[in-house]
Amino acid sequence: MQNIDVNEAKQRLSELIEQVIAGDKIIITKRGQPIVKLVAIDKRKHKRHFGSARGLIKMSDDFDEPLEDFRDYM
Repeated sequence: MQNIDVNEAKQRLSELIEQVIAGDKIIITKRGQPIVKLVAIDKRKHKRHFGSARGLIKMSDDFDEPLEDFRDYM
């Protein structure tokens, strides 16, 4: 991980972006204190898999039963 002062980062921004895209980690500091982490955006698209949420969603047995509050309207 590389720490760079904000003034130096202004001058070398294009170079720093290329380093981050290549996998480096860069922290931009101001007066020695970290203020920003420069990171690359992940462009990979994750494929959706049918059934990947199986078992995560539960419905009650009376899900499709009429609600008590609406009995007068039926």
